[in-house]
Amino acid sequence: MLKERQTSVRSWLASGEPWVWANAAAVGISVVAVAGLLLLIAIRGLAHFWPAEVRLINFTDQFGQAQVAMGELADMESLTPQRYAEVFGSSDPQTEIVQRWLLKTGNRRYSPPDFQWLFERDVSSIEYPEHAVVLERMEWGNAYGFLVSVYDGDRQVTSGDLWAAFQQRLERARDIRLQIEELEQGTLNRINYQLERLRLERRSLEFAGESASHLAPEEADLNADYLVSESQLRDLYTSLQRDNIELRLASGRVVTTNLAEVVRAWRPNRMSLADKLGHYMSSIWLFLSEQPREANTEGGIFPAIFGTVMMVLLMSVLVTPFGVIAAIYLREYAHQGPFVRLIRIAVNNLAGVPSIVYGVFGLGFFVYFIGGNLDQLFFPEALPAPTFGTPGLLWASLTLALLTVPVVVVSTEEGLTRIPRAIREGSLALGATKAETLFRVILPMASPSILTGVILAVARAAGEVAPLMLVGVVKLAPTLPVDGNFPFVHLERKFMHLGFHIYDVGFQSPNVDAARPLVYATALLLVLIIVVLNLTAIMLRNRLENRYRGVES
Repeated sequence: MLKERQTSVRSWLASGEPWVWANAAAVGISVVAVAGLLLLIAIRGLAHFWPAEVRLINFTDQFGQAQVAMGELADMESLTPQRYAEVFGSSDPQTEIVQRWLLKTGNRRYSPPDFQWLFERDVSSIEYPEHAVVLERMEWGNAYGFLVSVYDGDRQVTSGDLWAAFQQRLERARDIRLQIEELEQGTLNRINYQLERLRLERRSLEFAGESASHLAPEEADLNADYLVSESQLRDLYTSLQRDNIELRLASGRVVTTNLAEVVRAWRPNRMSLADKLGHYMSSIWLFLSEQPREANTEGGIFPAIFGTVMMVLLMSVLVTPFGVIAAIYLREYAHQGPFVRLIRIAVNNLAGVPSIVYGVFGLGFFVYFIGGNLDQLFFPEALPAPTFGTPGLLWASLTLALLTVPVVVVSTEEGLTRIPRAIREGSLALGATKAETLFRVILPMASPSILTGVILAVARAAGEVAPLMLVGVVKLAPTLPVDGNFPFVHLERKFMHLGFHIYDVGFQSPNVDAARPLVYATALLLVLIIVVLNLTAIMLRNRLENRYRGVES
């Protein structure tokens, strides 16, 4: 009986079925791990935008004094006696597990810090005041308190609903802020761009020994337009600074806040579920569409989204022809010998080079050598200020194209190898030239493999950070690489990137507790962008595969 069982086990092992189950288990574990990671990021990131209830907590501090704090519950933690000793350097007089709360109290401008740990055992009472107000400010984070009074200029508003009067003036301040942004980013930006163009043109004519007097009328008109717009801007800023409110903090202190500092305000304890859902969607939209504020720890991340997508698309446009041409030469034209094998080994080794090495190469070759020479040849009037001889979008895209080109080369070569030799011979036998066979038969059939290489290249390039820190990415870019000024696409400009934004907010922020939810939200968005870009390429690849299998999609 034992011998039969051993024979059965040997035959089962020899059939390879255990390895099938082992592979299935490994795939299942990987899927669960990835799904769990994405779920954790989504919960931690998206929960940040929900309007949490504001709590008014009375508690006793470590000196036995009665204190009061108001804010949102940001986190909870259970401290074992060992963990308590690690955190506080001494043992807890009580042996049971201790609960403590992290309360986001805000008001960093008046009573820092804006996060406070409280022990549950020290809390005497918790209230949820209906009239508690949350202010999202341009700087200094959130403010929590009670609305005391509203001032329309120097006149205190005494009649009607105080909250409605506040919302009306806040809406007016928001409209003025939009007009200021339109004037600064639109009209004044255009005038400054044109004035800089005239300055460079004047300097170029001076280098050539020619007269620049014909530029004076246009320059005078631009300066006159600038003075008019500047006057309008001053009037708008004066109007923006007109209204104020008084806010009573939990400590009883009354502070005055100018509405120019307030982005929006809400009373979460009086919100219905529908109101909270509307506020939640509005918060997510503002996060996706606004400019960052306060060292990237407040506001939105639209410039980082725009920069990431544009860099990945430009990198894809650059890497695809280089990788495909190299693979075509190696597979279709080069004599298969030791030299070609050596080239393939070199290409495979390039895929394993650390990305920071590519960043150093891009900085030295693309930025300083090529960019510096371009400045000397085509932009001498702008020197010593560099135009292309400085890190920018073009050099970042080229560096990442160089980093990912081995992936495209290998994938394309594999696709070309899988095409049967009979197809090539049949095309040539029908009178087609080698070039016609290549471009009309071979490459269309290999296009799914080419797109597979592009998909892998996009997935890697979108998440790279280290080389970008050297060749174009910055913490905060004042303007986007695309605007309304000719030539409309400015590849020499620096840009923001979601990967670098995550690093900057997560590791360079002075306020770690406030920045942590933004790190999760930005990481989730970066993953979603990579997924969308990859799905687009996968759908295109599947359509091509179906077409060249004889199945019309």
